[in-house]
Amino acid sequence: METKKRIAILGGGPSGLFMYKRLIELENNNIEIDIFEKKQQLGAGMPYSYEGANAEHITNVSGNEIPQIVTSIHEWVFTVPKETLDSYGIVPERFNDYKVLPRLLFGQYLSAQFDLLQDKAREAGITTKIHLGVTVTDVIDQPSQNEVYVELANGEKIRFDKVIICTGHNWPARYEGKVPGYFDSPYPPAKLALKLNHPVAIKGSSLTAIDAIRTLARNNGSFTEDKHGKIAYQLAEDSAGFSMMMHSRSGLLPAVRFHLDDSHLSNNKLLKEEDIAENIARNGGFLSLDFLFEKDFKDLFKDKDPDFYARIKNMTIEQFVEAMMELRERLDPFQLLRAEYVEAEKSIKRHESVYWKEMLAVLSFAMNYPAKYLSAEDMLRLQKTLMPLISIVIAFIPQRSCEEMLALHDAGLLNITAVGQDSEIEVNPTGGATYVFKDEDGNEQSVFYKTFVDCVGQPHLQFDDFPFKNLTEHRVVSPARLQFKSDAEGKKLKEKGDKRMEHDADGHFYLNVPGITINDNFQVVDQYGAFNSRISIMAVPYIGGYNPDYSGLDFSEEASERIAATVQEEFKTAYL
Repeated sequence: METKKRIAILGGGPSGLFMYKRLIELENNNIEIDIFEKKQQLGAGMPYSYEGANAEHITNVSGNEIPQIVTSIHEWVFTVPKETLDSYGIVPERFNDYKVLPRLLFGQYLSAQFDLLQDKAREAGITTKIHLGVTVTDVIDQPSQNEVYVELANGEKIRFDKVIICTGHNWPARYEGKVPGYFDSPYPPAKLALKLNHPVAIKGSSLTAIDAIRTLARNNGSFTEDKHGKIAYQLAEDSAGFSMMMHSRSGLLPAVRFHLDDSHLSNNKLLKEEDIAENIARNGGFLSLDFLFEKDFKDLFKDKDPDFYARIKNMTIEQFVEAMMELRERLDPFQLLRAEYVEAEKSIKRHESVYWKEMLAVLSFAMNYPAKYLSAEDMLRLQKTLMPLISIVIAFIPQRSCEEMLALHDAGLLNITAVGQDSEIEVNPTGGATYVFKDEDGNEQSVFYKTFVDCVGQPHLQFDDFPFKNLTEHRVVSPARLQFKSDAEGKKLKEKGDKRMEHDADGHFYLNVPGITINDNFQVVDQYGAFNSRISIMAVPYIGGYNPDYSGLDFSEEASERIAATVQEEFKTAYL
């Protein structure tokens, strides 16, 4: 009798959902799948459950921008109980796939898709075992037996042939719970249901910050809408001292969601793997960031927008970023937000993209996977120059969130200040924190906040943060790092005291980047550079060094496809 291959998926959120879908699509009934989820709900994960959302939080993508699972959101809405839809003000007959959804409702959609996938698995003869309310405490590799064990909180160890880590978001707590008024993240948002009578510090200006702003605003006043649809905000009488100040390194707000010509951020003109391999061979073993920028961004404008191409064709990355940031930095952030809101409204109504912004999102998506082949010099350029622009432009604030932010600003209750890279946060053990920074005129500022919320988004976690300690202790996984093309450059940074630098016995210098080492197929790699066919990972907090930008569900779709392809290939090899 043939022995079935046993596969464990650790995490039943959106990443686990796409991984499960890909395995079912293999249509191979010689696999058994176990899914471990610490919550009691499959599909929703952190962002689309009460761990990451309240009723006021909405997705920043519409139905047509969501990768295909089983049924579309438009189809699914007609199956939702009327009382549920009524609570969100949704009428199925008026709903279409160009609309965004409340995040909690989207979580229900993902859960429903998980149920449908289980039906498909049964039809294909694939056995699925669901473990809800279960915490995985460790993963233990046994290379001599070509197997791997999953250890549970109750001490049970379960044997598998392959483990795929899909554990999703993680915000480690540093001060929260120890320092009153200090929050390491705004999640779960129920903890920010606070009635306050003083200014609040919001660290960051990302979508994470907007989540916190929407929750805090609702607990200290109310939004109203006039007959023309204009939103206004009224502060509650017992919150007279309440206000919010965002602190951002750039002092800028993210851009507003617009219509995408290609709703899934793909492009058939993008570089192929053989193009990337050829560039690496010609560039001393490194992929050139300038080559990526030229081929996966600039060249896309030749036919689509010749005028824009003529404007940027001779620009370096640094010159392009400077040109794009110049307008953003010149205008007041909320003035620019208002202008971009109007631009985005026209884009959505006319189904016309803001093309350069869309292509920047495509570039970000395209360069994510080969980023591990960049030199350390180019990774530092990417982090310093291009990623700050990308993070602002492709955040895609939903229209309703934009309207509420403008209403809060008009009420004098929401502002933003630039704090610079040398800013510091001094935590007060008795409560709150002091923000120490230099203002735009270079003057030192020191502002105490009784309530402080860190909203910088999902951090790229370090190697030491990796949760499965048996894998780190036995060196099954290794810290991610990138080699310098010029050893002299690495040595110079090390001499300046940069603790991310290290060098080997041959004098080659490396930049330590966040998380663990993985290969192109998302398999973990040990200290000797050997990949492990038994353990794959698409948990974004722990692979951020080699995947500097990850685009939500699009990332899950792409990563799961690559992992499933390795499973399929292993089957072909095993049964030759």
